[in-house]
This record gives sequence, structure tokens and C-alpha cells, in this order.
Amino acid sequence: MTELNEVNKQVTVTNSDWLVALLGNRDKHIQLIEEELPVRIANRGEIISISGQEEEVELVRQIFLNLLQLLESGVPVKMPDIVTAIKMAKRGSLDYFAHLYEKVIGRTYEGKAIRAKNFGQLEYVRAVEAHDITFGIGPAGTGKTFLAVVLAVEAMREGRVKKIILTRPAVEAGESLGFLPGDLKEKVAPYLRPVYDALYTIYGTEQTNRLMERGVIEIAPLAYMRGRTLDDAFVILDEAQNTTIAQMKMFLTRLGFGSKMIVNGDHTQIDLPKGVRSGLVDAQQTLKGIPRVKFVTFDEYDVVRHPVVADIIRAYRRHDD
Repeated sequence: MTELNEVNKQVTVTNSDWLVALLGNRDKHIQLIEEELPVRIANRGEIISISGQEEEVELVRQIFLNLLQLLESGVPVKMPDIVTAIKMAKRGSLDYFAHLYEKVIGRTYEGKAIRAKNFGQLEYVRAVEAHDITFGIGPAGTGKTFLAVVLAVEAMREGRVKKIILTRPAVEAGESLGFLPGDLKEKVAPYLRPVYDALYTIYGTEQTNRLMERGVIEIAPLAYMRGRTLDDAFVILDEAQNTTIAQMKMFLTRLGFGSKMIVNGDHTQIDLPKGVRSGLVDAQQTLKGIPRVKFVTFDEYDVVRHPVVADIIRAYRRHDD
């Protein structure tokens, strides 16, 4: 970094606990910010000093001020929050950062609040609340499946639906289902691991298993949806990029009274045979403009995993392009 026209700005943090939260254990938060943005950050006493070019320095100063606002409201700041703040700063949407934490979407079985982790997730939650059918389209790691399950559980807890149905197409992603033991439902179960993990986080293992035994939560392959009318249910279709056009039409037309649907998928992960058009791609074009259907698109900036994951996604996208 050239020292020409460099500026230095400071942020004063009088609360020692907040200062530790901003810096991170062994300054890990500071290191992450310096890796992602061309600035130098130093700390002496209550002062955090930021050096670099005017635009980047002011951006980092705003990151710290937004994180302080979070701490003042009683929300602890951890590494994922730093990552989210950096991403939103890069996208020019940092003004919305504090709003992410105002809305509690749900709670884990331990009572921990679940909130949106970026603006893309907040848009997704709002879309689901306002529409009968919501499509979440974007790369893995953006939290689509987890948020969908959280919203479904909250709808059932509040009595808005009587049942949760989670499904996905039985398409082999480079592996053979035929060699797995059990019937079709048992063969597909390992592929629904993210759904189980989300349910265990919210309900705990024992309660989830009890609800599944009672049929209140149903996890099944997409083929099991044929011929049904799904009333008073919250229905989630995962891995929708691997549906055919006929399967997608079949699924969407199952929607009954008092029900909501979420359809999640990733255009870059289509495992259908060559020449078979994805039902997700087709639906995005066919259903455009229908008032009670909403499409929410995520990108690599919405990934809530390790920051390098977003870089990997961008690199593969450039390669594919």
C-alpha cells in the first residue's frame, strides 16, 4: 500500500469488553478486516487507529461504528458478524447492518436467538412472510435451507400451519442411490442431512424424532408428493435445481389452503442428465410476474461460511464464464 495521500482515522471504545469483542481473540477480527480491505489497524488503549486511503479507511471506521451499535444493543459480536459487516460494506449496504439484528426469526432449543446474517437473508425472510410461494436461488452456504426450516418451525409454533413437509428430488449427485440400503425414502435420507441438522438445532434431537414419529414433520422424496393436496402445511423443496419441468409443476400445484411453500436451489449444481431442462430454471422464467410468487436471489456475498468460500465460488464462476 502506498503512503501517498494516506489518512488516519480513529474510533474510541471506552468499554473494555466491547474493545475485546471488536479486536477479537488475539486480534483475529482485526486480521480478517486487514485481509479483506487495504487498511492497517492498530490499537493503543481505548483508541483503534485505521490507516490507508480515504475511502477504505472511512469504510472500516463505519464497520466499527456499526459493530459498536450492535454491542450497545446487547448483541454479542463474533467472527460471523465481522464477516457480514465486511461483505455488506463492500456491497454498499452497510446501512442495513443493524437492522439484521432487530428481527428475531426464531430460537434454538437452547433459547438462542436466530437472526438474519446478511441483507440477502433478511430479504428472503421478508419474502417468505409476504408471499405464498418463495424461491430462494443461490450458492450453497447462503443459509437457504436453515432459514426455511426456522420459518417453518415458527409458523407451526404459532399455529399458522399444522404440519411441516420437507422434500427433495431423488437425483444422484455423482453417487449411486441404488447401492444404498433401504427403500427410496431411506436412500434419500442421507441427502437431507442439512434439513435434519436444522431441525435438531431448533427442536433438539428427541423432540424432532417425536414429531417425525407423529407425522407432524414429514421428510420424503419428491415422488411422494404426487397426487396430494397439501393444506395447512409449510412445504419446503430443497435442491430444486434437480427437478424436471414436470416435477416442478407437479410440486407447485400441490399447494392447498392455509399453506406456504419455499423452493430452494442452486443453478450451478444441476445434476440432471444432459439435455434435461431444470424445473427451477424453467420456473424462474415461467412464473415471473405472478403476484403471490417471489424470487429471491443470493450470490457469493451472501455466503455465511468461511470468507474463502465466497472467493472459491467467484473463482469457479469466472472459470465457467
